[in-house]
Parts: sequence; structure tokens; C-alpha cells
Amino acid sequence: MSASPLSSATDLRQVDDARAAARRDYKTIALVGLAHGTSHFHHLLLPPLFPAFIRDFGLSYSELGLLVTVFFIISGIGQALSGFIVDRIGARPVLYAALVSFVAASVAAALARGYGGLMLAAALAGLGNAPFHPADFTILNKRVSPGRLGHAFSVHGISGNLGWALAPVFLIGVSALDDWRLAYAGTALVGLVVLAVLVWQSDAIDDHHGRAPAGGRAGGGQDEHPMAFLKLPSVWLCFSFFFWTTAALSAIQSFASPALGHLYGLPASTTAFVVTGYMLCGAVGMVAGGFLVARVQRLERIIAMAMALAAVLLVLTGTGWLPPLLAAGSAALAGFGTGLAGPSRDMLIKRAAPPGSTGRVYGTVYSGLDTGFALAAPVFGMMLDRGLDAGIFHGSALALLLGIGSAALVGGRIHAARGATRA
Repeated sequence: MSASPLSSATDLRQVDDARAAARRDYKTIALVGLAHGTSHFHHLLLPPLFPAFIRDFGLSYSELGLLVTVFFIISGIGQALSGFIVDRIGARPVLYAALVSFVAASVAAALARGYGGLMLAAALAGLGNAPFHPADFTILNKRVSPGRLGHAFSVHGISGNLGWALAPVFLIGVSALDDWRLAYAGTALVGLVVLAVLVWQSDAIDDHHGRAPAGGRAGGGQDEHPMAFLKLPSVWLCFSFFFWTTAALSAIQSFASPALGHLYGLPASTTAFVVTGYMLCGAVGMVAGGFLVARVQRLERIIAMAMALAAVLLVLTGTGWLPPLLAAGSAALAGFGTGLAGPSRDMLIKRAAPPGSTGRVYGTVYSGLDTGFALAAPVFGMMLDRGLDAGIFHGSALALLLGIGSAALVGGRIHAARGATRA
């Protein structure tokens, strides 16, 4: 018996609606990924050209290190505060303002005549970096279909890794062709182009779509104080999770290369690629992690397995027992484990966030990232100064294991709350 014309027309309409929804999701995911990649690109606005600043301005490494500290302090404090602004006025205008700040930071760096100009650039870049996580995740959570959120988080993480990877290549490459000031004119242009694209496609990042009533709970209920979410243990456990995992990342990004050289006698021309390999393996892990998120309820278990794998690889690297090239490969491959955990981590935070407070929760939680970078680097640097090369890898592994503990506690609380609700 053939289907009626009415049912066929309904089926076709449903297929068209599904395709249209998919196109909207993919456009939003792509635009937010572009914005996030741009933020990580400007995250490394100054460090790749530190040698040029030493040459032209006679600066010390301590002075240059203070530029990084200023960036992270402003970014960390601003990230926690910007979540409140995102929840109040929306993510889209905050995202525009952040990109304008990156352009201003690039202009300040291009015009710098000494340390003061570079400090201004660091401060503006930190201010620009601050709102991205609360703004990005607010847009994704409110606009992307639940079935595609895992992939959205995966693309978000991958784009950040790519931004980190491209910044040194761009800055050093343009500087080699001409002058480092021209490189900063180029980064300003990058920010302006991305801002223009987001304004052009502004409807796709309008987070008022599907927005919960301001100041209250989705679906009714009593109004809560805007700071009420700070009483939730899950929020601070997520913060601690970011702190520990970023501490591990900071050690690998900053010190894996010299530590491998000391432990295994590898030349800098080889160890320099370890961080790049770590980031690329992390990107591959994020792709795989995006598929797992939609299929698993207890996300903390994925996080535990993935990060435990990374910790084992880092411990093996730090033993000094492996053949040199295998040790470098082991350190790089650890990035796959941390990348695999990324989408599950972001979904876990979504589940822990009370309705209507997405920006505030993500802003507070992700400020743990800036705190981890700011505090861990001096500790691991001191270890390297004292000849504790293996401590770079063993310390990173320990930080990842502490992160697993934080994730397990968050997941346990969410699971218990769901069980109580069903009962």
C-alpha cells in the first residue's frame, strides 16, 4: 500500500526542517570556532617575538615574564566578571568588544617604543581574551541542537589549538620577511576581518535565541541572587579541574622541550616539535571525544580514562628509560588523552550549570585556566632551574590525576542529583 500524498509531503517537510536546523547549527559552530581560534591566536600575541624585544629594547626575561603575568591576571579576573555581563546583555556584543580589544592590543604592540607600550598591549590582549569562554559557550549551549553539542565543543577546542599553533608561525614568519611591527599590523588585520565576519553573520550567533528568563530559573521557580551559583560545590570543583589540567598544559608548553633535551640529549631542533605534536594529538583527541559525548552519560569516566592515559605516557617520558625519539613521541601522544577529555569536560560543566547562569558559570570555571597558567609556570620553571627535569613530566602527570579526582566528584554530584530528582 503506497503512502498518501499528505504523509509524503509531511515527511519531505520534516527532512527539509532537519536539514535547515543542521545548517544553522553548523554555521553557529563554525563562527564560534573562528572566534575562539582568533582568541588563542592573540593569546600568543607577544611571546613569539620576545627575542626581538630583547634585541630592540634591552629587556630581561624577568620583565618579559611579567608581561605574561599581566595578561593572565587581567584575563582571569575579567573572565570571571565577564560571565555576569554575558548573562545580562548577551554574548554577541561582548564578543564584538573582545575582538576590538585584540585589535587595540595589536596596534599598541605595533606602536610600542619600549616596555610601557608592550605592557599596554599585554593588558589589552588579556582584556580581550577574558570574555571568550563564557560568550562562546553561552552561544553554543543556546543555539546548537543537543545532539550536536558534543561536536560543537570538539570544534571549539580544536580551533583553540589551531590558533595557538598558527600564532608563532604568523608572527615569526612576517617578522622574518620585514619588521616585527608589520607582524602586529597583520594581527590587527586578522582581528578586524574576524570581527567583520561575525557582524556580517550576526544572526547565527544571537544568543537571545532560546534564552531562559533573565534572573530566574528556566521553566519557572523563584528568582535567585545572581551570585547564588557560587554556593554550588560543583562550580568550584570544575574550577579546580581546570586549574589542574592547565597546570599540566603549562608545564608541557613551556618546559617539555628543554626537559627532554636534558633527560635524553635530544637537540632543540627535535624537541621543539614536541609541543606542536602535543597540540596536534590533542586536536585528534578532541575529534574523537566529540563523538563519545553523545553516547555516554557518565562523562567523568571518559575524562578519567583519557587523562589517565596521558598521565601514564608522561610518567614513562619522565623515567628516562625510553629511547630518545620514543620519549619525544610519548610526550606528544599524551596530548591525545587530554584532547579526548575536552568535549566531555565542557559538557560536564554544562550539566553542572544552573539554568540561566551559563555565562557566569563558564566565566568562573574557565578563570581556573588562567590561574593554572599564572601559578604553575613559575613552579615548573623553578624545578627546571634546579635540575629536576623529570619533575616536569611527573608533576604534569600528578596534576592530571588531581584533575581526574575533581571531575569524578563533579560527575558524582550530578548523578546523585539526577537520581534524587527521579525519586
